[in-house]
Amino acid sequence: MEKLYIHPLPVRLWHWTNAFGFMLLIATGLQIRYLDLIQLLPFRTAVVIHNWIGFVLIANFFVWLGFYLFTDKIKVYHPELSPKKYFQASFRQMQFYGYGIFRGEPNPHHPSAYHKFNALQSMLYQIIMMLLVPIMFVTGLLLWDVTRFSTMVEMLGGVRVVDTVHVLLFIVFCGFIIVHVYLASLGHTASAHFKAMITGFEEIEDEPKQETGH
Repeated sequence: MEKLYIHPLPVRLWHWTNAFGFMLLIATGLQIRYLDLIQLLPFRTAVVIHNWIGFVLIANFFVWLGFYLFTDKIKVYHPELSPKKYFQASFRQMQFYGYGIFRGEPNPHHPSAYHKFNALQSMLYQIIMMLLVPIMFVTGLLLWDVTRFSTMVEMLGGVRVVDTVHVLLFIVFCGFIIVHVYLASLGHTASAHFKAMITGFEEIEDEPKQETGH
């Protein structure tokens, strides 16, 4: 079993801050949206916590963005430029998640410090981090002070449109967290990937040696 240092400390700090922050946003957001069903905190307290956690995560996003833009670690997000190779790698990964893992087949993706995402993850994380997360933050900021940002809110179709987009993204991120946790449990042990995001070291299984005939 080989150990590779794949997750630098800034990435790990960003990841866990993001994870706990989004869980708090989900909990307080549910109470704000469904006040008649969920009353864990006073409404005003839930709103204040929701807003402050939102600002923390916006700052955290720029920490993440700065780290990747100004270090060579940005390479982990570089896409495969050959469409043929990308779709082949994606198809192999889908086969693995679909049935290969249940047959004990090895993961076709072999992570490294500059290639830690498989083809599916690479594309998904780019969409989430560079598109959906910024939209989530912008809509949340507009809803935080509708009066101050009234001009932009009206340009986007009004409060109802902004709120609908914010809620739809909330649903998307809830689903993403569930899938993310499930996929993170698919290492050589159920806790391997979680442990790696704490220590920084991924345990890489040795590839099975193929027997050669004589």
